[in-house]
Amino acid sequence: MIEEAADINAVELATELTIAWLSNPNTRASSDEVPGFLHKMHEAVNQLSTNTQVVADEEPAGEYTPAVSVRKSLASKDHIISMIDGKPYKTLRRHLAGHGLSPAEYRQRYGLKPDYPMVAENYSEARRAMAKKIGLGRKPGMSRKGGEGEAAPAKRGRKAAEAAGE
Repeated sequence: MIEEAADINAVELATELTIAWLSNPNTRASSDEVPGFLHKMHEAVNQLSTNTQVVADEEPAGEYTPAVSVRKSLASKDHIISMIDGKPYKTLRRHLAGHGLSPAEYRQRYGLKPDYPMVAENYSEARRAMAKKIGLGRKPGMSRKGGEGEAAPAKRGRKAAEAAGE
């Protein structure tokens, strides 16, 4: 009885999908193509409902072999060598995202310490210098040299003018 209900639901869903496909004004199909499309939709819905879909082949956890050693990956200050493909990168974030990993997952996969860097040392220093140059990280009222700023600007408005006039 449960299989009959699932089969009826699959037929209804396949029918609704076919109707939606035909209602698209960009779809040009002859009446001969509709039954074939409906059959394909029904097969796809059945396959999804019975969970017989083929899962993408992924390596089991714990069987990842690094392309390079930890020591070699950090040997240069100009780049970090990825343990996934052995290529040098200034920053690993985008590379890891392309492989569906976060920095924490990457560290866990290859048994790295929590403080393993994701950015090359020289690249980090260059970014730090640029940020300092444009004044990022300063508190309000601080001059670029790091000391206290000049005298506070005069207050504007009617009350400030009245106080100055007295």
